[in-house]
Amino acid sequence: MPTRTTPGTTAAGPRSFRTIGILVLIALIVAAVPTVMGALNGFERTSGGEVAVVRDGGPLDDNRVRQVIDPGSSVTWIGWWSQIHRYPAQQRFYTITSDANRGERSGVDVVTVPSGDGVNMGIEGTLYFGLNLDHATLKSFDDKFGTRKFRSLGAGTFYPWEGDEGWSAFLDQIIRPVIENDLRTQINSFRCAELVSSCALVQNGTAQQTGLQQQGNNANIAKIQNAVNTSLAEDLKSTLGADFLTNIHFNLSRVTLPTQVQAAVDQAQAAFAKVTEAQAKVAQARAEAEANKARQDGYNKCPTCAEIEKLKALPQGITVYAPGNTGGVALPTK
Repeated sequence: MPTRTTPGTTAAGPRSFRTIGILVLIALIVAAVPTVMGALNGFERTSGGEVAVVRDGGPLDDNRVRQVIDPGSSVTWIGWWSQIHRYPAQQRFYTITSDANRGERSGVDVVTVPSGDGVNMGIEGTLYFGLNLDHATLKSFDDKFGTRKFRSLGAGTFYPWEGDEGWSAFLDQIIRPVIENDLRTQINSFRCAELVSSCALVQNGTAQQTGLQQQGNNANIAKIQNAVNTSLAEDLKSTLGADFLTNIHFNLSRVTLPTQVQAAVDQAQAAFAKVTEAQAKVAQARAEAEANKARQDGYNKCPTCAEIEKLKALPQGITVYAPGNTGGVALPTK
């Protein structure tokens, strides 16, 4: 007999219940996957060389700093879907050098600033520093710099916590200009020859003067380094807005001349070398002339001595010596 249905109701067969069950299961899976992923990603830890700032990031959370994880931590719960910003915790350095294999930037990287007499000087050195690990200071640093991107030399943009590229981009855009400004201020207080002695060769100087200046140049470079170390900490604090960096020290390793000026110095040094060589030849000729005169004076006083010297100068193997004598004089043979 056909199945009867009550008015206002519909028939629900086994297939309909199975479809509903599948849909409910799919909904549960869809809801469970992000929950499980959020739980798994909710545990983090730091290595010995990094510190982490954690920000809330759940769908119902704000984006404020949640906590700071110290270096070398154990596994730590950071909350559902939180975002972790990792920063270097150990001493860092920023190197400016003409050595293409050592600098922070690829290729030759030298800070060029003018001396007091207008000569562009190439400055090489290294800035040593560390990130302030105080929790309140780190939170402030992340609020101010960890929430914005910085352009790298490769044209990409990165957050400062995005690995070495991000940290280098931050240093290039924020720290590098402060270093250059401090160097410019200090270098401008000295003339070129006061920093590089050979500069005097192309500034109406002499080779003797450059030799005497070398010791003074080293002292002047030390003065610049000390002045930069004194001013750099304050300038970085003023620029960044707080003492985000600690143990700041700049080591000025080298001061160089522009290519054109160095070429002129090389030419001047070569000219001085030729002059010195010519002066040495003149002195040698004068000494030889004086020696010959003294020798001749001795011969004039002792003619026999002159004859003896002549015999000594004869080549070996000669058996007859007859100057002015057709008969000759037999020499003894060995």
